[in-house]
Amino acid sequence: MVRHQQDSAIVSMVSYWILCQNQLRKNKSTFSISEKLPGAATPPINLFIFAIQFDTMITTGNSIISIYTEMTPNPETMKFVANKLLYPGKSLDVADETLAAASPLAKELFSFPFIKAVFIASNFVTLTKTPDTDDWQDVIPTIKTFLQEYLENGGVVVNEEEVAKMKHEATNTVNADDDDIVKRVKELLENYVKPAVEMDGGAIQFKSYNDGVVNLMLQGSCSGCPSSMVTLKAGIEGMMKRMIPEVKEVVAEAE
Repeated sequence: MVRHQQDSAIVSMVSYWILCQNQLRKNKSTFSISEKLPGAATPPINLFIFAIQFDTMITTGNSIISIYTEMTPNPETMKFVANKLLYPGKSLDVADETLAAASPLAKELFSFPFIKAVFIASNFVTLTKTPDTDDWQDVIPTIKTFLQEYLENGGVVVNEEEVAKMKHEATNTVNADDDDIVKRVKELLENYVKPAVEMDGGAIQFKSYNDGVVNLMLQGSCSGCPSSMVTLKAGIEGMMKRMIPEVKEVVAEAE
């Protein structure tokens, strides 16, 4: 039933856009919202707005991008979520402007004086503000507008060639030369930890394993978060000890 209603709504929206186009082809200088499909009721305002947005998308070939924000457990960071994938299945932590060569988007974001760090993953960007920036609410509208325009204009998010040149000290990618314990640790991080921490706008990457001690790297909102150590010890360390008996302790550092 719900699917049928959704399909009907889409048909109505597209039909209304076609009506708009037909009216404009008749050289009508104005198009009243009271125009309607034969036998149909006057279209609601949301259809009229959709028609304008849909026409923009068809004319320019660019998708309509929407951006919304989510607070994270770290008060110094804010998560900006897009309605499209930015870096699917991967993440990139740009801890400062000197590392921004791998991301044209991050480089542009660092032009804002209140941005300290940029983290990109999946369909979101997590930004860390400078200490002298008092309130996120003062800068959120500016960032949302920038991200929307940048993505709608087809701006490059990540340059994979530059990423390949970077030295990755921490990664959850399983390598052929990883021993069995390291493989299991990385798989646990990727399958159980990654989805949870991404919801909070961050990432936790494997750095090393030695004599029962797992060393992890905190990125994005996890870096510098007051509650990250609680999550690390009460959550991740406890789970690893249960699922991988060889693990005795989990420690972490922030990039």
